Amino acid sequence: MAMLSLISDILQRPTIVGVLSELVALMAPVWIAVVVGVLVGWAWKPKWANLGKDLLDGSKESSPASRLVCSIPSFNPLKLQFPTCIPWISDAGAEKVNLSVPPTAVPECSSMASERGTSSFVTDDDLQHLCRLVEVKDGGPSWIHMMDRCTTTMSYQAWRRDPETGPPQYRSRTVFEDATPELVRDFFWDDEFRSKWDDMLIHASTLENCPITGCMMVQWVRKFPFFCSDREYIIGRRIWESGRLYYCITKGVPCSTIPRRNRPRRVDLYYSSWCIRAVESKRAQGQLTACEVLLFHHEDMGIPWEIAKLGVRQGMWGAVKKIEPGLRAYQIERASEAPLSRSAIMAQINTKVSEVHLRSLESVNAQTSEIEDGVNSSEKRAGKSIPKLIIVGGAIALACTIDRGLITKALIFGVARRFSNMGRRL
Repeated sequence: MAMLSLISDILQRPTIVGVLSELVALMAPVWIAVVVGVLVGWAWKPKWANLGKDLLDGSKESSPASRLVCSIPSFNPLKLQFPTCIPWISDAGAEKVNLSVPPTAVPECSSMASERGTSSFVTDDDLQHLCRLVEVKDGGPSWIHMMDRCTTTMSYQAWRRDPETGPPQYRSRTVFEDATPELVRDFFWDDEFRSKWDDMLIHASTLENCPITGCMMVQWVRKFPFFCSDREYIIGRRIWESGRLYYCITKGVPCSTIPRRNRPRRVDLYYSSWCIRAVESKRAQGQLTACEVLLFHHEDMGIPWEIAKLGVRQGMWGAVKKIEPGLRAYQIERASEAPLSRSAIMAQINTKVSEVHLRSLESVNAQTSEIEDGVNSSEKRAGKSIPKLIIVGGAIALACTIDRGLITKALIFGVARRFSNMGRRL
């Protein structure tokens, strides 16, 4: 009754402006509740909540072989590369960790035994998995179309899917005009040059490499927004070559020589791999002067997945547009015959594989997946992107901080519940 009486009083205002101003005043607490709910949920997390995790992490440090090896995940090309009382702000002034790796810490394979050790980070099983992703035969959920954008020299399409367990997975297809597969391969592998176009990469170093197979272990530290701590990645990577077709695999791997720290926070579940090949140019029919990059990516950054999906959707195209200027600058630098960086040299050491072998990898226990071409289904899901718990949690936080009696609190909870059910009706 209190709610109906309040709404009736608002509608009896003599002017439209008066009605709108009262409605805005009524809705303001709800939006404040959402923001407060998110901040409270992250900022007031008790220390004992991480006790079990810390104990497990401690036991894992003593046994590197027992650490979780993550294969299917910065983008990261997407560069959502997105929590202590507000710990995220204090991260900037936290203890600065010396992440540099001395030159002596970059061992090379000098024997068959060390070659097997380094190459074991990324194996033929990873190649098989990537082949099935490329051919849409991995048996996973259907890919939901998200985006289709283009410029005069680049086109971009993106899909997403939500597995039963694990973070959202992304698939994208980018076509660069007037670019060769070899140049694009080197461009994405060149950590030294990446810092010139990827403004979220604040540190990159090589921990191990093998000049026989080209397999590498690298350490990245990526800068996240001010409300999150930076993220550390220990990445194993390797390239397979079949003609002018390149399968480039990068994924999170365990590392016993780099201890875990609170800051930057290490990301274990990371997968970002792509297939690079020459394709026909849209500007010159019959000419294979364009380069296609099929990217498959997912990672668990320690951010609620629904919030991460919303952030990716909003920032994806803006981040992708920054890649092409970097690629064109890289073309100019390579044309000037400047010396290659060490990581670019490693990008040219590939494991050769025949097309017959690739087809056999794709056919073993293959299960067809689906790719949706339309965006209607993804638009329908957009209404569900804000979880019900965030709204209700925000309402609880606001109701507990405003001492206006039971009627005010009932009003807050009623409006919050109405908003939380909007996604279900859409």
